[in-house]
Amino acid sequence: MAPMYKSHGNLNSYRIYLRPMAKCRYGNSTLKSLKPHQKNVLNILHILFMYGSETTWAMAKTKMGNIENIRTQEKVFRRLIVGRMDRKKYSDGLVNNGLVVAEKDPIKPYMKYRLSLHGILYSIDALDPLQKSIDRMTTKYVHILPKVFGKWEMLKRILGEDVYSLRILASGLFLNNIYLANMSAPVYELMLFLHIKYKGSFEIMYEHDLAEQISYWFYTFLMYKDIDKLKAILTNDDDIRDWYIKFIQQAKLYYDNRLLAMKNVSNTLDINIPDVEVSESK
Repeated sequence: MAPMYKSHGNLNSYRIYLRPMAKCRYGNSTLKSLKPHQKNVLNILHILFMYGSETTWAMAKTKMGNIENIRTQEKVFRRLIVGRMDRKKYSDGLVNNGLVVAEKDPIKPYMKYRLSLHGILYSIDALDPLQKSIDRMTTKYVHILPKVFGKWEMLKRILGEDVYSLRILASGLFLNNIYLANMSAPVYELMLFLHIKYKGSFEIMYEHDLAEQISYWFYTFLMYKDIDKLKAILTNDDDIRDWYIKFIQQAKLYYDNRLLAMKNVSNTLDINIPDVEVSESK
């Protein structure tokens, strides 16, 4: 069983805290002027995005050619990843702020580093990778987001370019706004329930649970984007269908209970509230 790593919160935490913080500190690849530490951070994210779990030495070796340059770059990468507290200077590293996860090498006495789920989303947003780069990244992080990355080839076959919809989530759009409430499909209701389901995990949650939240978002977004493609996926993959049906059942139970609360509002307020006829929208 994979270790139960904890993330720095749910998707709402990513949207309103982690992403803006990372943008402010590290910028993105589209900026014309970047400070040296910002360039190094973006290099780290790019290497981990493309190669998966690596040691700081392997990261530096990917970037540099000769051995002396590798040693220097490795020290820079290590400080940015784990932070620093020397010479009366302190700075958070990428591990502390939730973009990178530290893992012990199962064989050798080394620490290896990979992107967290938040780190994957931020890298998609900040690096603006090509589709083929995203394809490669999914092969390195199948075990982190199995219900999406583990189904990638099937999803690409059915969805085409819509498979890259994580770009939308990575940009900070959750799609739970009120303007979706007029859709015939219950996209607004499901996105709102998805927010409510994980509302208690703003500061910290298990990475497995964050992977579930992201996966629910991914398939619910398809209901908004192209419901026929979602139907095709549910027809082709029994595991995804059974898993997603359970999510819809949870949402239905939640809204059934809320409807019951609305029906009992007269008793709650101890006043008579007559029913009204709802006219059809013009």
